[in-house]
Order: sequence, then structure tokens, then C-alpha cells
Amino acid sequence: MSELFAPVAGFGVSFSTMFRKVATEEYPEKPRPTAPRFHGRHQLNRYPDGLEKCIGCELCAWACPADAILVEGADNDDTPLDQGGKGRFSPGERYGRVYQINYLRCIFCGLCIEACPTRALTMTNFYELADNDRGKLIFTKDQLLAPLQSGMLQTPFPMSDGLEERDYYQGKVSEPTAAQRAYVDARDAADDEDDAYAGGPGNVGAAVPGVHDLVHSTHPTAAETREGANP
Repeated sequence: MSELFAPVAGFGVSFSTMFRKVATEEYPEKPRPTAPRFHGRHQLNRYPDGLEKCIGCELCAWACPADAILVEGADNDDTPLDQGGKGRFSPGERYGRVYQINYLRCIFCGLCIEACPTRALTMTNFYELADNDRGKLIFTKDQLLAPLQSGMLQTPFPMSDGLEERDYYQGKVSEPTAAQRAYVDARDAADDEDDAYAGGPGNVGAAVPGVHDLVHSTHPTAAETREGANP
């Protein structure tokens, strides 16, 4: 008799699991929640006024054991934009002009996060990075930079009046100042006028002298500062 029921006994495990609750994950219809400190895609953070936290020091690139990070720093330039200035992107002397992370190499160890002196680089909970194009797995600064939150301004623009670089690190900046908002509004208006009258992007405010006056008034030159101090 045992030999007669032996083939049926072999299906015992199959029959027993047919009536149990399914243990598989319904992904991607129901993504599994991640842990609070999950190591996902990186993000370049901003200060509350919109200036970038990255100072282009390249410490993250040096700390990366997989050589997955490329950083090229550049100097911030407070020269007026219509005079060839590049503008200010961070509170420090330098900013990250080029920032790339190659996720074909990245091992998500988090050493780059520990090396960052300004907490400019953090890791999010986003992990859906798979793609059939290798080139799309090299993320650039535009893809990594945190989106503007409510009240933030788009760089470049000057620092808050009366504040130093360390004040940003100490959390003394909570929102853009009125002067910063006026500067950005004037810059954007000049860009719109250039596009309308010159048929495309050009020198900022080249066709709008009145806008230049407003931009310069929000960020006085060193000579103007000395004259105000010594009437």
C-alpha cells in the first residue's frame, strides 16, 4: 500500500501550500517601504534661501572607494551678470560646477555622505535606478540637485546682506531676504526681455538698463560701500 500512495505523498508539500496566504511581494504595484536610513539615490541639498550647500571641495569624490563620483569646483563670482559675472551659487568661495555620480560603479556604502563637511550630499529612499541604457545611469548635477521648495529662489543670486558663510552653516538663514527676491526678479525680467527682443538668450539685461539699475542696487559695489562709510 505504501508503494501505491508514494507518488501522491510527493505532492504533500504542494497541496499544503495551495491553501496558505501568498508570501510574494506585489512589486511594482505595491512597492515595499524602505527603512528610514535606507541608502538610495543621492541628493544635493540647498539652504532655505535656495543657495546650494555644495562647495566643490571634492572630498566625496576622494572618499568614494568605487571612483563613482566626479566633481569639478568653480569660484563664485559676485561681478554683475551683465558685466560677464557668473553669479553666486553657494555661500562659500567655491561651488560644484560639475557633479556626476556613476551608478554603474556606486556601491551605496555612504562614505561620501560621511565625508561631506556641509551636509550637501545625502541619500534618499529612491532605489528604482535600473535602466537598459548605461548612459542614463550617470546622473548629472541637474538630476541630483534638490528641487526648489516653497520660498526658495533659483541660483545664482547674492548671499543675504550682513551674513557670512558660517551663518549659513549655523542655521541662521531661514528664508530669502527682500533684496535677494528683488535681485532674482530683476534677473528673470532681464532674461525675458533679452529673449523677446534679441530672439534668444544673451547677456543678462542687455536691452533693459532700468532692470540693471535694480539688480545693482540690491548688491552695491565695494566702491559704493566705501563711499557710504566715509561721506
